[in-house]
Amino acid sequence: MNIIKILIVEDQPDILEIIKLSLELYDSFEVAECDSGEAALLRASEFNPEVLLLDYMMPDMSGPQTLEKLRQLPGLADVPAIFLTARVGESAESEMLALGAIEVITKPFKPRELGARIRAAIAR
Repeated sequence: MNIIKILIVEDQPDILEIIKLSLELYDSFEVAECDSGEAALLRASEFNPEVLLLDYMMPDMSGPQTLEKLRQLPGLADVPAIFLTARVGESAESEMLALGAIEVITKPFKPRELGARIRAAIAR
């Protein structure tokens, strides 16, 4: 199984740790962690992620704003993006998909299922 490089952008340290631990259950993810959109912009170019996992609501720079700026970096225009959010409902999900996300995962999520959900989303 090939290794997928995933850039995680999450401002809550405890959730960031859960995501990291969840993905480390699989041998198929290489993870770069960022606690803000600004950190993601600095890290993305050197890491060259194959998937972006973005918290939707963050201070300073939101998930959608972060995604918009990441898309402007060389090589990241078409990288699949997945939003993590506490917002629920069809309209919220539709909005995130319209922003270019391939999947929306609501919080709280099941840690043991996270890797499989990410793999399924990028396989579509």
